Amino acid sequence: MDTAGKWIFGLVAAFAGIAFIILAVSIFVLASALTTASSDTIEEASGGRTSERVAIISITNEIMDAEDIVRQLKKYRKRSSVKAIVLRLDSPGGAVVPSHEIYEEVRRTRNLGTPVVVSMGSVAASGAYYIACGANRIVANPGSVTGSIGVISSFPNISRLMDKIGIDQTTIKSGELKDAGSPLREMTPREKEYFQHTIDNIYEQFLRLVIDARGMVEDSVRMLADGRVYTGEQAWRNGLVDTLGTLQTAITVAGMLGKIQGEPRVVQEVQRQSLLDILLGTGTSETFRRLGKTLRSTSPVEYKMQLH
Repeated sequence: MDTAGKWIFGLVAAFAGIAFIILAVSIFVLASALTTASSDTIEEASGGRTSERVAIISITNEIMDAEDIVRQLKKYRKRSSVKAIVLRLDSPGGAVVPSHEIYEEVRRTRNLGTPVVVSMGSVAASGAYYIACGANRIVANPGSVTGSIGVISSFPNISRLMDKIGIDQTTIKSGELKDAGSPLREMTPREKEYFQHTIDNIYEQFLRLVIDARGMVEDSVRMLADGRVYTGEQAWRNGLVDTLGTLQTAITVAGMLGKIQGEPRVVQEVQRQSLLDILLGTGTSETFRRLGKTLRSTSPVEYKMQLH
């Protein structure tokens, strides 16, 4: 490619990069607005005739924040008519801190006298399994995908792209590791070692939690906790879950733990449809909401099953 061609390529790439940044910012602003506009919820009840209830709290998609789930746990454990809670998990996991915060609130809820039963949906892996370990009982569908006990951190490297565009960056730093993980250059061996120690420490925290929660010996858990996933049936055979069954099974177990006589009435929050949901369609607006949360809550270290 001659000099003129390189200049044209560089200009096109630069304009494309600027356009992408503008688009990303625009999507972030719209996603934030959609999240705020659609945050209102209504409560629906169904099932048995008894006044004693089982509350269902759903965790779907990636776990990026804990605020809403913690709020619901506090709300229902304070309600005298709610005798137990079913935590419906359908998530590949997510960020480390919100996963731990939800786990702690689940533990606090059961310790304060409100039983919590986990019901695993299609996927309840990594950070979702971490949360499940806080419950009184774990119910998995035989076909659920769970496990993926481990920690992951990914660092993109766009240095070659920057070279092609012709953009250089000079970094002034106070210490050798201050810009560790920068996407603008190759990672050094020392940086890789540094991040590996961090991942190993967080992994050990996850491991100890599973050992304590499941009452298993360390060697057995280490053999299972190499990042692989298990079906619900395999998880049950390996002692990672308590019971095989459906959401209804979990509701029944919760009713028994909550000492409810007869069929419990089920109560749960449902997202109120906003104007933007109507205009864009619920699926599209939900995608924007998830994108907004992801842009606001990106974590470098995750309890997450890789889906790609």
